[in-house]
Amino acid sequence: MLEHPLMQVEVLSGAAEADLEVLGLPDGESVPAGIAEVPGAGDVKTAFKKATLLRPSDSERLLVIGLGDRNELTAERLRVAAAAAFRQAQALDATSIAWALPESSDHVELPVAVAAIVEGTILASYRFDRFHTSDADDAPKPAAVERLVLVASEGTDTDALAAEARFARAAAEGTNRARELQDLPANILNPTYLADRARQISVAFEPVTVDVIDRAGMEEAGMGGLVAVSQGTAAEPALITLSYSGGAEGQAPLGLVGKAVTFDSGGISIKPSAKMEEMKFDMSGGAAVLEAVATIAELGLPLNVVAAIPSTENMPSGTATRPGDIITQLNGKTVEVNNTDAEGRLILADALTYCVREMGAERVVDLATLTGAVLVALGSTYTALISNDDEWASAVGAAGERTGELVWRLPLHEEYKELTKGRFADLTNASVKRKAGTIYAGSFLEEFVDSKPWVHLDIAGTAWDTGRDYVGNGATGVGVRLLTSLARELSG
Repeated sequence: MLEHPLMQVEVLSGAAEADLEVLGLPDGESVPAGIAEVPGAGDVKTAFKKATLLRPSDSERLLVIGLGDRNELTAERLRVAAAAAFRQAQALDATSIAWALPESSDHVELPVAVAAIVEGTILASYRFDRFHTSDADDAPKPAAVERLVLVASEGTDTDALAAEARFARAAAEGTNRARELQDLPANILNPTYLADRARQISVAFEPVTVDVIDRAGMEEAGMGGLVAVSQGTAAEPALITLSYSGGAEGQAPLGLVGKAVTFDSGGISIKPSAKMEEMKFDMSGGAAVLEAVATIAELGLPLNVVAAIPSTENMPSGTATRPGDIITQLNGKTVEVNNTDAEGRLILADALTYCVREMGAERVVDLATLTGAVLVALGSTYTALISNDDEWASAVGAAGERTGELVWRLPLHEEYKELTKGRFADLTNASVKRKAGTIYAGSFLEEFVDSKPWVHLDIAGTAWDTGRDYVGNGATGVGVRLLTSLARELSG
């Protein structure tokens, strides 16, 4: 179903042969003595991201990448440097890269450096070109980098580093799978396609079970949000649920919820036509949750996880929900649908209730491309985090720090809660007052978590078009690495 190729990753000590060798050099350090006499060595610059290609011999190619001030070296900088090295490897048609690992420091320990270089390389390797026909572009495709070797100094115990590389590789490959789901057009990737991907994960990993609730099942269960949003589309909606049993029997599971609107026209409250094609990305939260579960299962992490992915299109038609309609959500609360383009919170509400009440989640994280307001507030640097629990918010935030998927916590307050109250029903999905749009949406979702520790991540600004060196301006797969790191931390 998904076509992204895998990269072999190894950790060795001493030396390794590869088509392209890479050396990261901080400010104030010189190239090793054996390289200093190579023509061009005097041109090496150590400023961050500056790259110099040397040829120690006819068959050797050494890329020296500046890492900048050693005191400013971070995992994120190493991700960026690794992406730069990958692009140079592509330009040289290299199929293998050997990275000389930097010395461990107070700022970046060696296992962290290993993970960052693996992530930056694999994330930079992502391509989405399956719809280009063979004669659409006469230029040959660049050679695929098939092997990445991380080289530690002689005598280093590489077992722990290899384990870190394995984790980073799985999380980065999972992220690339999510990016492929994001990039697929809505005429191919619909709720049924996502449900089939979930079933594929279940077949691949025995501890994962899948159940899919269809339109009739939603109506019978009383999932008024999912029913209302899906009324305007002929595409069959789906509440996709996955359970991963990696922990002890009876252990309370981690709950994950991901919004998966496979195309969002806005419904009757239709969006402007400009850039509407980007609304295929409105399933990015669901893609992240789906591939995070697959990654957690691949790694065999010892914890239990349950996931609920509400998926539908949001389309205008004669059967579509109208502004002003009143619906009843799964938890019994009524909602005035005053803007059909504020549909994500309606389907997430049902999924959150289902995840907590029916699947037994004790702690929940939801991911959603929920509000345009978050892009105005935080741009593409931070994902907005909203939570009802300080400890849980800190745990999720720490996972984002580890993976470079940064989050910024926004407040909840009773005054925001007032905005969610409806005139003719318990709640309204769109307040008349255009205040604190991202917080308002989070405050709405809080009504559906039964006071369980909960974190909402609004990824509308970080799911695509961030411009980061290792993901470019396309789909980012944001959330897969964060959720996998969080699960790893919880599993001890």
